[in-house]
Amino acid sequence: MKIAILSRNAALYSTRRLVEAAQARGHEVRVIDALKCYMNINDNKPSIHYHGKELEQFDAIIPRIGASVTFYGSAVLRQFEMMNCYSLNHSAAIGRSRDKLRSLQLLSGQGVGMPVTGFACKPDDVPDLIDMVGGAPLVIKLLEGTQGIGVVLAETRKAAESVLEAFMGLKANIMVQEFIEEAGGADIRCFVLGDKVIAAMKRQAKEGEFRSNLHRGGAAELIRITPEERKTAILSAKAMGLSVAGVDLLRSKRGPLVMEVNSSPGLQGIEEATGKDVATMMIEYIEKHCHKKSKTRERG
Repeated sequence: MKIAILSRNAALYSTRRLVEAAQARGHEVRVIDALKCYMNINDNKPSIHYHGKELEQFDAIIPRIGASVTFYGSAVLRQFEMMNCYSLNHSAAIGRSRDKLRSLQLLSGQGVGMPVTGFACKPDDVPDLIDMVGGAPLVIKLLEGTQGIGVVLAETRKAAESVLEAFMGLKANIMVQEFIEEAGGADIRCFVLGDKVIAAMKRQAKEGEFRSNLHRGGAAELIRITPEERKTAILSAKAMGLSVAGVDLLRSKRGPLVMEVNSSPGLQGIEEATGKDVATMMIEYIEKHCHKKSKTRERG
């Protein structure tokens, strides 16, 4: 097969591993920077141009679209889909998962456990918003934040009011969530592929930090998840419509709670923590499902 990887940096661990895995299985692979693509949108033969030339037809594409280029990257991915190229994750599904508020609303509709979450836009609503999620301590998140950036733990009500009013004054889109103290600064990343959790790791925040992201200095280790956690992760990915997802869970007194569903989960942490060849599993999944592609266009 001819496989394209939509990535801005061919040297990134995840991109390199996918290229290696695809080539090892005899496929032709090309890494394409979405921001260097431009599109010919028409009713006859839609196409994509790259470095001054029309791109050849690919059988499948693996989208590795960073959060900062979601809008343009998704537009390029839609164009590939219009050209009947099988996408490991559909553009509409990526859009759902990238909208943090929408993704939580979709999970709520499926009865998936999650921290109590509040959303408002006026400072007058702040007192009730804080009460709604159970009071302080609580977590305040920028909707556009990634990798733990824009996430604040407000330990007192006064601090929460100050942070919320400051963010609202800057016209930032924020949400407020209850703080799950019993999680102990740890979360679980479940790597979902199709209808299975193929790998899972525990991420522990460094001392003095409540964010467990590896980019924030968290440490990862292999973990055995429960049947309920497995079911929750798979249901969460399906709610977004994602074939590949990194589902982040917290262990709480009332069961697993979903923090986020990531449509471009990194491979380095999960492969190093579990010793599993996740990249090859992804290529094998494409081999199995690519022939099922259809010209039917999904609506977001």
